[in-house]
Amino acid sequence: IVVASGKGGVGKSTIAANLSFAFARRGLKVGLLDADITGPSLPTLLGAAERPSTRDGKIAPVERHGVSAMSIGYLVDADKAVAWRGPMVMGAVRQLIGDVAWGALDVLIVDTPPGTSDAHLTLAQSGIVSGVVIVSTPQKLALADVRRGAALFSGVGASILGVIENMAWIETPKGPAPLFGEGGAARLAAEIGAPFLGALPLWPDLAAASDAGAPLPPDHAASLAFDAIAAALALALRLD
Repeated sequence: IVVASGKGGVGKSTIAANLSFAFARRGLKVGLLDADITGPSLPTLLGAAERPSTRDGKIAPVERHGVSAMSIGYLVDADKAVAWRGPMVMGAVRQLIGDVAWGALDVLIVDTPPGTSDAHLTLAQSGIVSGVVIVSTPQKLALADVRRGAALFSGVGASILGVIENMAWIETPKGPAPLFGEGGAARLAAEIGAPFLGALPLWPDLAAASDAGAPLPPDHAASLAFDAIAAALALALRLD
């Protein structure tokens, strides 16, 4: 399952990680691949910075919170910029798919970089994509780019499994306060004929947990929301 958006800063990495935790809570064997070569986020989100070992000539994924994960961030120094041209980025994505000892997974979640770039094209052409989850905030500025991201995968025949509206509101003493408009991602889902998987607020607890590299408790509202989205995706892909 590819988690994508044509726009940066909409929370793809956080959603990819928490969907992985939700699938793991369902008892599935889950892999999490960070396909953002120049801006990897998973070492922070999973609270793991150790270099991976090798297994039978392949890189062993990092095991964290019930998820097998791999990112270029585990293979390069944290203070070094990964300034690679397109062919090197494409080669790195292929290696993270094919040269990692993933084992027998039920589902592989792939976090993607912003835009419609070499990493997206490599994934689209890899033959491993069962479907795509599109992430957007409600605002027009994000939706314009998100349409392009959805169109890239639709253009190569990938199924759009659904659209998530992230950072839809924040809770205040006076009730929910929209931050970036209302309902934009739901309208986009209807426009492209994809299921709307739900709107998620901006949870300060989720932001803190992401910085700490640990999932929230299973009974937290954010965990329950991701459980519901994972259940819908599992049903669509017949994972259970």
